Amino acid sequence: MAEVLVYVDHVDGAVRKPTLELLTLARRIGEPVAVHLGAGADTAVATLAEHGAVKVLAADAPEFAEYLVAPKVDALQAAYEAVSPVAVLLPSSAEGKEIGARLAVRIGSGIITDAVDLEAGDEGPVATQSVFAASFTTKSRVTTGTPVITVKPNSAAPEAAPAAGQVEQLAVTVADSSKGTKIVSRTPRESTGRPELTEAAIVVSGGRGVNGAENFPVIEALADSLGAAVGASRAAVDAGWYPHTNQVGQTGKSVSPQLYIAAGISGAIQHRAGMQTSKTIVAINKDAEAPIFDLVDYGVVGDLFNVVPALTEEVKTRKG
Repeated sequence: MAEVLVYVDHVDGAVRKPTLELLTLARRIGEPVAVHLGAGADTAVATLAEHGAVKVLAADAPEFAEYLVAPKVDALQAAYEAVSPVAVLLPSSAEGKEIGARLAVRIGSGIITDAVDLEAGDEGPVATQSVFAASFTTKSRVTTGTPVITVKPNSAAPEAAPAAGQVEQLAVTVADSSKGTKIVSRTPRESTGRPELTEAAIVVSGGRGVNGAENFPVIEALADSLGAAVGASRAAVDAGWYPHTNQVGQTGKSVSPQLYIAAGISGAIQHRAGMQTSKTIVAINKDAEAPIFDLVDYGVVGDLFNVVPALTEEVKTRKG
């Protein structure tokens, strides 16, 4: 059976959920071969094998951490040349898309980004994308070379399918041309204890209606009761009420959780572009004519400062 390269997104061997989704999708079109770059392959292999990786190509080099993405592209290209896969899958993170695009240029192939589904086709893998602010769904396939496809988080439910997970060392030569941009310092991101926004199963977002940074704890309290990530609209971010890293929208992050709760967000196209593929959408807004209500599965017309705290208390009560 044909092999599919899957780029592993991990933190020191702790495999992140989008990679497990990629392995699940990869099994639809071939046998997943995971590519683990950096330290921690021995830790990651059990999880990768449990979710279907027939083989794990591992490489660790100081250049992966010392420079920006180019050394990782060298490694993925080496894996591509060693395996001759039918497709290369990466998560649709900023890094994943840059690595994928650079690889596609190097191997002379087409690339599809932000896929939300993947299936086998007679002429190669077919990717489903949600385009034009999720107003249309398209099916696409790469017609030149080996498809390089990045997939949005939460596009598939990870499914266990135990496989061999045999570890093989990948020989990588990092080119001098890949050392043009060196990382000179790092600042650890402060942990909130909440899920990563783009990977969260539930997201609670606040907008202009929150009316100030001092009121965002109302949104955070609901999110914490649900084990959710916190998002914000562009209006809230531009006003300085919440960090840009939490912005959901066309100029922020795209999310596709199982549940998206929008509080005090009108539903401008800029915001809708970043969350319209959410599975269930709930809106809370005191303006009954707000555009967001055209999009939702459930809408509550009311003051968020009354509705959200009541909802938070009800969630806490039901959780016991």
